[in-house]
Amino acid sequence: MADSSFDVVSKVDKMEAENALNQAAKEIEQRYDFKGADASIAFSGEDVLIKANSEERAKAVLDVLQSKAIKRNISLKSLDAGDPYPSGKEYRIEVKFKNGIEQDVAKKIGAFLRANAPKSVKSQIQGDELRVSSKSRDDLQNTIQLLKGEEFDVPLQFINFR
Repeated sequence: MADSSFDVVSKVDKMEAENALNQAAKEIEQRYDFKGADASIAFSGEDVLIKANSEERAKAVLDVLQSKAIKRNISLKSLDAGDPYPSGKEYRIEVKFKNGIEQDVAKKIGAFLRANAPKSVKSQIQGDELRVSSKSRDDLQNTIQLLKGEEFDVPLQFINFR
């Protein structure tokens, strides 16, 4: 019998990220405490650019984006926000959505699986994802539960269970 397998990935749903951003933009337009603050939030290519007239307002806009992301089931681990920096008369924050598992994190996950998963479970790094395989489907399901219970630097999703 062939090995069963699944892939461990870390991806942000593009539509959910866009919806979170649009909801944050609407709230910023409507909230009383942002009136006159020239606060805005918008996509700048793949990244999000937050602008406001003070550092505190820029951080408040970031907080709104984070709360909207949580409501749309986007983990805050997948948001990479920089520090506010002055640009002319305004402050800006650049926020990136992390996609993919970096090599060092994938190696940590692989080492964790070698130490804690059943012996029949093997893992290999494939680009920005990790393929986990075993002859036993039960071992793979136990491995998924093991990974869900552990904290890593990125949010994990499990796809292509075969």
